[in-house]
Amino acid sequence: MQRIRLRYTKRGRLRFTSHRDFQRAFERALRRAEVPMAYSAGFTPHPKVSYANAAPTGTGSEAEYLEIALTEARDPQKLRELLDESLPTGLDIVDAVEARTSGLADRLTASVWEMRLSGVDPAEADRAVAAFNAADTVEVQRLMKNGVRTFDARSAVVHLETHPETQNPQADRPTDQPCAILRLVVRHVTPAVRPDDVLSGLRAVADLAPPVPAGVTRLAQGLFDEETGVVTDPLAPDREAAEAFSTADVTAAAKTPA
Repeated sequence: MQRIRLRYTKRGRLRFTSHRDFQRAFERALRRAEVPMAYSAGFTPHPKVSYANAAPTGTGSEAEYLEIALTEARDPQKLRELLDESLPTGLDIVDAVEARTSGLADRLTASVWEMRLSGVDPAEADRAVAAFNAADTVEVQRLMKNGVRTFDARSAVVHLETHPETQNPQADRPTDQPCAILRLVVRHVTPAVRPDDVLSGLRAVADLAPPVPAGVTRLAQGLFDEETGVVTDPLAPDREAAEAFSTADVTAAAKTPA
């Protein structure tokens, strides 16, 4: 059985698709592309697809991940192209590797987010960010299944800063109008601290309240490197393992007598 790991996006209006909507669209794409999927056992078999840490509905993303299991080996890049052609524009399969290591979900420990705050003066955003970073704790509230819960939104935020106004082709909901742009790195903790929780925290510590909903995009997701402060590519270990395997094959072939 071969396992393939994929990175996909949620762009433009497709950011409003729920995780369940994406699951249905992806399973249709698997059928259209005639992917030789492995299925679970039991009375209701379903394709073996593992989803990891999906972004909230309404947010864009450049870094969503999943893993599929196949009954026949396929070239990851050709499979990526087939699946990408079978999905609507906005739900784009942008990377694929053969799984050669374990624990993809364990490598998704942090996310890099961009928030575009239309109508917010950058200087006002600077003051709010400084107040948030200076606070030891920033308590916010969120309605959950068991009612309203109060938790600290500050401890999960590794880095928060204002970003120069640039037209980022990857960012969701780009606009020609001036606005404040925030970049933040958030650890994946329990309960999860989301970008809207950070906005609630900015409102709590500095009364920052954007006049329109923020445009939020996840730019990266992966293992947080404590030494460099960088969120690393979670598919890199699989690529490195594949390269090592290829090198070993070439070396073995060179040593084999003609």
